[in-house]
Amino acid sequence: MEKIVIEGSQKLSGEVRISGAKNAAVAILPATILAGSACTIKNLPMVKDVTYLRDMLIQMGGKIHIHDNDKITIDTSGISTSKIDLELAKRMRASYYFLGALLSRFKKAEVPFPGGCNIGVRPIDLHIKGLEALGAKIKISHGLIRAAADELRGARIYLDVVSVGATINIMLAACMAKGTTTIENAAKEPYIVDTANFLNALGACIKGAGTDVIKIKGVKSLGGCEHSVIPDQMEAGTYMIAAASTKGDVLIKDIIPTHLDAVSAKLREMGAEVTEYEDSIRVKAPTRLKAVNIKTMPYPGFPTDMQQPMSVLLSVSEGTSIVTESIFESRFKYFDELRRMGAKIKIEGRVAVIEGITKLTGAPIYATDLRAGAAMVVAGLTAEGKTTISNIGYIERGYERLEEKLINLGSKIRRIEDK
Repeated sequence: MEKIVIEGSQKLSGEVRISGAKNAAVAILPATILAGSACTIKNLPMVKDVTYLRDMLIQMGGKIHIHDNDKITIDTSGISTSKIDLELAKRMRASYYFLGALLSRFKKAEVPFPGGCNIGVRPIDLHIKGLEALGAKIKISHGLIRAAADELRGARIYLDVVSVGATINIMLAACMAKGTTTIENAAKEPYIVDTANFLNALGACIKGAGTDVIKIKGVKSLGGCEHSVIPDQMEAGTYMIAAASTKGDVLIKDIIPTHLDAVSAKLREMGAEVTEYEDSIRVKAPTRLKAVNIKTMPYPGFPTDMQQPMSVLLSVSEGTSIVTESIFESRFKYFDELRRMGAKIKIEGRVAVIEGITKLTGAPIYATDLRAGAAMVVAGLTAEGKTTISNIGYIERGYERLEEKLINLGSKIRRIEDK
């Protein structure tokens, strides 16, 4: 395993191009199974989660041709198995999307319980509820989820809790179900819309993606297509916060600015200059920012994935901030690492009180999950002195060419062997 070393107190400046959205890509890749033919995916982020899914598809019999760094063609016509490898599946949460995709195409699926970041309870009961409503019979034993159906039929499905994963899994399963499926209280994230657009390009009939009611009219078959993944709003948000935290001036390019409205609004409230263009955002923070309160919410609210990087910025802002994490109950584990750097934070349940200090100081720290890893990078960039970050495999799951992009913005960052 390698470590990241950062020499902090360097103002970020310049331009950075944002990669394709990891959270959209990890849904679209399993969805290629529905095509049963070749699909070309562009703007694909080459992060570890994408690599894991690519390996799963190859292991199942899919053929993949890599055109260049962010474009691949996937031919799933040769896939005949409905089983997913345990070792690959346990590395990531999004492996559960194979449930809906395999069930739709083969009327059966055997998928191990998913892995991923340990940020709290993330049950799949809503996924199971939705698939059962479509006619699937599901058995769980020995760490495996087995689903089978003689026929999938459309149904009205109400999600008790807004869930991106359940919304997508139900969409995948319903595409070729008989009749019409209605998902109520559906998630509205941009990843939902992008996945629905991909499925519609295959020949599906999905309406309402991006609202809380999605309707899927089942079709008899689907085919191949070419699709470009949307920009990654979480990567973009991370660079926006990093720019503000280092008192920098950065233009974040190739994005959809409206996807970042919640982050932009909070940065403006703190005193940063945020200028939006057609496909880019400029963040400038020449002076120390002021404290704000944050509560994470489903889209279009403030995203839980940005809570951790934002808390780093709040830790060096003027005043006291209150952060309420309403999505995941175990997403404050990284605060122990920030305290090593001097941050003043008190936690009570899902509420954190952050008393801003003038500066963090470099220290050996640890990435506890993907977005916490990004937060540690922001902390290292902000802190005075040297910061060494261990367990960077989490960061590689969701950020493409991180060091290269940060070096281009003027940071002093490098990798070393973890001896």
